[in-house]
Amino acid sequence: MVDKLRIAVVGCGAIAKVHLPAIRQGAPEIEIAAVVDVDGERAAAMAGDTGATAFTSFDDALASGTFEAVDLMLPHQLHEPLAVQAFEAGQHVLLEKPMAPTVDACERILAAWRKTDRVFMVAENAQYWPDVLAAGELIADGAIGEIVTGRASIFFPPLDDYYGDDTAWRFNRDATGGGVTIDTGSHWIRPIRMLMGEIDEVVAAIDHPVRQMEGESLARALLRFESGKIGQFDALMSYGPLAPELFFRITGTEGEITIDGGGKVMLYDRESPGGRAAAETGGYFDSYPGEFADFAAAVLHGTPLAAGPEVALGELRTALAMYRSAETRRWEKVWD
Repeated sequence: MVDKLRIAVVGCGAIAKVHLPAIRQGAPEIEIAAVVDVDGERAAAMAGDTGATAFTSFDDALASGTFEAVDLMLPHQLHEPLAVQAFEAGQHVLLEKPMAPTVDACERILAAWRKTDRVFMVAENAQYWPDVLAAGELIADGAIGEIVTGRASIFFPPLDDYYGDDTAWRFNRDATGGGVTIDTGSHWIRPIRMLMGEIDEVVAAIDHPVRQMEGESLARALLRFESGKIGQFDALMSYGPLAPELFFRITGTEGEITIDGGGKVMLYDRESPGGRAAAETGGYFDSYPGEFADFAAAVLHGTPLAAGPEVALGELRTALAMYRSAETRRWEKVWD
């Protein structure tokens, strides 16, 4: 049995700097064999960091035959062509979220994958967020009774690594397919789906406080789940100072669970009406090692993924339904 997975890191930008330590921590069986970036200096710098071979062409990297899997970290509009090319070359694929900016593009990627026997994983690290997993266990154990409602909220400044100047690709709607909801928002939509079930329809409003960002930098939405329960999604990117904000708040008939930005899960119940820490982790970034451990186990040992790639359609479809709702000012179905 093969005990090493050779991988090519494709795209040496900001998220790659998060992936590299996560690979080392969560999946030491992954060997970074190649790094690819159209910026030769950036590729060379990451090659120096990893001992990998640097390429400025994806075609050349694939032709080298030095790896069996790719970690694609690219502007969203490039996801489809490079993922399809990777599958046609016989590669296992780990693809950054969203799978693609449109449902049609996602379906073409999925069709290309289904012609192969390769592993395909959409890199939604929130699936492995320890705080969210701990909250899910509390809910399953009945700690707060029956769920009544929930809220997912992310307020953040434009981080230099991702929005360093006005030319950053995330400011371009053609590159992203939208704004904060389709991008960072997916990391909050996945957990609320994990905790409250599938989203059926949404009603939303959007705005543009960050003027150089073509997509929305503010989104507020009500979510109606298939269970009939109502939740809320809030996302804001702002250059101004921001007060602390709970990431998640799940309310039940017997109490509440909250997740903050510091890696603490709080439980409020009849025994502890003032709240007690039910779990403490390193927070959001603790989710990445689990993502790579899952991908490596699926490739090397055939272990089923925690969430198949089709699950990622839920975040994309929810975001797109919010965009439609902002135009129609009506409830919009997620899965129609």
